Amino acid sequence: MQLFILAILCGCSSKVLAESTITVVWPARPPFQYVENGVAKGVRLERAKQVFSLARLPVELIEEPAKRIWANFAAGKKNYCSFDWYKLPEREQIVQFSVAFEKTPPYSVLTNQIAEARVTTHKNLRSLMADPELTLGSLDSVSYGRELESMIFYSRNKQLRMNVLPRIMARMIGANRASYMLIDKREWEFMKIGDSYISNTRILDLEGVPEGLDSFIVCSKDVSTSIMTKLNAAIVKVSSN
Repeated sequence: MQLFILAILCGCSSKVLAESTITVVWPARPPFQYVENGVAKGVRLERAKQVFSLARLPVELIEEPAKRIWANFAAGKKNYCSFDWYKLPEREQIVQFSVAFEKTPPYSVLTNQIAEARVTTHKNLRSLMADPELTLGSLDSVSYGRELESMIFYSRNKQLRMNVLPRIMARMIGANRASYMLIDKREWEFMKIGDSYISNTRILDLEGVPEGLDSFIVCSKDVSTSIMTKLNAAIVKVSSN
């Protein structure tokens, strides 16, 4: 009888533990978070691990495509968090935002040898986006922040917007499928190594590029206030180190 009761208690404990584990998903974005030879790595992934560990929150870390992540949030998936996201009104309707997790740098312009001569005639981003002879390549799976999204929407460039990884779009720039794209310079420096399609591209810094934005950890609405408080305190502590 005692063994039976112990088995029930152990089963309940396991169930409670499983239910309290938070699924933390992240979109691949080398060199910040990515999988290489079956091993998840990257400076931002390590930062997220540190935050959740410091908050003493049990997690399961999983790589998922950006569109699937937001589809799951919209569907009300429980005990579900993600990191590396800008704050947008439509997102605030379906998730909770932490305090700022990280400050991102301003974007740079990535172009190719063919388009470079025309791209460099423009001294600022607004002028570049007003050129109808150029094609802007952008990622449908991410947000560039409200200000840049507005500039992209009203741009007079031809538009190539696709749901692909940054590396694929950078290769398209190298192959002159588009004239330029916006990219974090650190991504380009990492991706060009050993990739002939990207290594022959050119990186430029133009005036008028909006300042970098705060990125956040986001969690489903069911995640408790106490958990969000622990998470925020851990972020503040990690940021102060």
